[in-house]
Amino acid sequence: MNNPLIRLFRSKIYTAIVMLVILICVGIIGYRTISGLSWINAVYMTVITITTVGFGEVQPLGVPAKIFTIFLILASVVIVGYAISIITEYILSKNNFEDIKQRKMQKEIETMSNHIIICGFGRNGKQASKKLQDYGKPFVIIERDKDIIERLQEEGLPYVFGDANEDETLVQAGIERASTLITALPSDADNLFVVLSARQIKKELCIISRASQETSYNKLKLAGANNVILPDKIGGDHMASLVVIPDLVEFIDNLGIVGERNINIEEIKAEQLYDIANIKTIRELDLRKKTGCTVIGFKDEKGEYIVNPEADTRLVPGSKIIVLGRPEQIERLNSKYNIEQEA
Repeated sequence: MNNPLIRLFRSKIYTAIVMLVILICVGIIGYRTISGLSWINAVYMTVITITTVGFGEVQPLGVPAKIFTIFLILASVVIVGYAISIITEYILSKNNFEDIKQRKMQKEIETMSNHIIICGFGRNGKQASKKLQDYGKPFVIIERDKDIIERLQEEGLPYVFGDANEDETLVQAGIERASTLITALPSDADNLFVVLSARQIKKELCIISRASQETSYNKLKLAGANNVILPDKIGGDHMASLVVIPDLVEFIDNLGIVGERNINIEEIKAEQLYDIANIKTIRELDLRKKTGCTVIGFKDEKGEYIVNPEADTRLVPGSKIIVLGRPEQIERLNSKYNIEQEA
């Protein structure tokens, strides 16, 4: 682990060990030089002096040897005491490292707002987090598997260790400040419970739920999920589409490719494009000429979508447009209108 506290403890332990080794070497050489003891007797005298066990001397000590022994005992009390305190502190604190990490992570989470909460870091949760990272969206992962938590720590991903079914865990993840919750737990019953809990805590929260069974779809919608995704159904439809319309599916897949500086499609609020005090149409905005991007979709203030909207479509407050373009065109649009990814 790369935890700074662990590195600090290890550094202190290494320092204590080095000091003990130096102390022993000084003792052996000192007894060998001052009293003329054999190597084995010098080692014996050094060990019983440092450990203060009280065994007898191998031979009577002269005044220089006694003075040396006094200083050796005093030094050993300090150094051995330091080593014992560090080792004891390490043993006692080892079990509290997880709590320390969680408290540090909690402080980071408390600074977040309009973030996304991902419940479960299985296949779907992991894929969701990767997509959000590509788009630069802040998110928090709720997970109860300690092995997965260790991986999240290594990857530096924000997390809450706990059960997503518990309201307290959702609150720790900042649900009251979050914009969206994605529940990707393997059990439909667990997802249903999370949706119910989340909807009770925050009415306006956007909730996206995973479902394994088609029979769970309506239940999750009734519980308050805005969207319900069935991964198996989507996967089957996708494979069948690759047989029926392979080129079209490949083209659509390419639109979804996202990486560093490789975004092909973007959703933009009307308010980000111009002063909505004077409402404009798509034609008047003329994004194609200014940025090279093409408007392929429109979402009105009621949430209804229009594919390939007319040029006379009015960009009213609360509406959005979906634009398509090459990565450099999307970047040009964001730069021209000073559009930043929501943090």
